[in-house]
Amino acid sequence: MDQSLTPKNVAIIMDGNGRWAVKRGYPRSFGHIKGTRNAKKIIQACSDLNLKTLTLYAFSSENWLRPKDEVDLLMKILQRYLKRETNNLIKLNIRFSCIGDLSQLPKDVLKAIDQSSQKTQHCTGMHLIFALSYGSQNEITQACRQIAEQIAERQLLPHQITPQLFESYLMTPAGCAPDLVIRTSGEKRLSNFLLWQCAYSEFYFTDTLWPDFKETDLKFAFADYSLRQRRYGKLSSGNSMPSKDIAAPSKPISVTSMTSLTNTYSLVSPQGPVT
Repeated sequence: MDQSLTPKNVAIIMDGNGRWAVKRGYPRSFGHIKGTRNAKKIIQACSDLNLKTLTLYAFSSENWLRPKDEVDLLMKILQRYLKRETNNLIKLNIRFSCIGDLSQLPKDVLKAIDQSSQKTQHCTGMHLIFALSYGSQNEITQACRQIAEQIAERQLLPHQITPQLFESYLMTPAGCAPDLVIRTSGEKRLSNFLLWQCAYSEFYFTDTLWPDFKETDLKFAFADYSLRQRRYGKLSSGNSMPSKDIAAPSKPISVTSMTSLTNTYSLVSPQGPVT
């Protein structure tokens, strides 16, 4: 398969933990625990598929508005995950870091983040990024504020501001704008996640709730992505107009239409063949 058709930078909005639990008669807390266990599996699967970066929307700036007991539980789960999984990340050669307003996080969580980041900074494989206490509007506002301050101090001139310069003021590392954004649970919105960085991202929405999102679902999303044509505003090569035959399908694609991809992804539709 043409490697240019394979996503290298992927972002996931891990949605549906609470609904997964309520649907089964469990407290929402159980859904968060189940979702964390699933995140571990998906992180390893993405590393095995040679992703460059994986950005997980773990806790948004708006999530602070949830009940205190739920927020406290999420912080404990995060701290426990980092303590238990850092050595495993090192074994997988995965580098870990975070973006977001980390100043709002509890001190013990900040300590766990710092330790994991330090211990994995030498890793050269996939870069795992947790978006914690993160909101893209705040990120963009902060970047504008920093640029305005530099202009006021005459360290920067207005004509020097370019998209490339603006990106350098964002929280995300250079070169990790998502090729593909996956959102689980059936919602079809970004929810204040990587608004600038997703300017040319492809999107994959699934009704599957996050705790049920398996490696086969991930591979199916990658296969769907590989059939899309990314033109970045330009016409398709060799055509005066984009070909309808190679445009992204408006409906879920069948497994039989992906025959050429099965060897690469060992693809099986999560729900079986689509008819």
